[in-house]
Amino acid sequence: MADDLLVIIPTRGRPQAVPEIVKAWDDTGATADLLFAVDTDDPELAAYKKHAAELKGDGRVRFTFGKRRRLVGTLNQQAVKAAKTYRFLGFMGDDHRPRPAATPWDARIRECLSGGPGIVYGNDLLQGENMPTAVAMTSDIVTAVGYMAPPAMVHLCVDLVWKDWGVGMGRITYLDDMVIEHLHPANGKAELDAGYEEVNSEAMVSADSAAYYDYRDNGGLDGDLATLRALVGEA
Repeated sequence: MADDLLVIIPTRGRPQAVPEIVKAWDDTGATADLLFAVDTDDPELAAYKKHAAELKGDGRVRFTFGKRRRLVGTLNQQAVKAAKTYRFLGFMGDDHRPRPAATPWDARIRECLSGGPGIVYGNDLLQGENMPTAVAMTSDIVTAVGYMAPPAMVHLCVDLVWKDWGVGMGRITYLDDMVIEHLHPANGKAELDAGYEEVNSEAMVSADSAAYYDYRDNGGLDGDLATLRALVGEA
């Protein structure tokens, strides 16, 4: 179905991830649309633009080029816009790779979310059920709260928020056999590059952790859950 599921991938400094992700789409038989969100100040901008030109004929794949807003800012900008036309929205990092299964992962997402407002995630082979490091949700969630992740955060802890939302709504599904592998230095599946060093720095961990606890403990989460529970009640 056209315009039913869009996966947004903010990416920086890793143009080699583009053909790998598109291959993962091909290998899994995925039909979900795919949006690579690239910064115009990316040192690898030329390589991203080359991939965009090569993939121009692939109707599933789009690129957007804009000023750097960091992961949460870029994700929110694209998700709020896409929520106007897509029924379901997903997020993956440029270091996630869906893996083949008997039923394609995007079909599982559509099935799980077709019953109304909710959140679904699979097994990333790193955090498993603990954290939705890659996630999909109904677009009415984004429209209702006004973002896909709290804008006070930059990069980290947003997966904790997605789990808080889903649990608090009573509408979250974890699919252990839907593998969306997280290729990360923490599990030895990626080299520690400049991007990982930046987002896992002591300063970033401290700032995003503080932003998450402030959101969770000082009214932000309660306000969003009131909105989301009302959304479920109206469905």
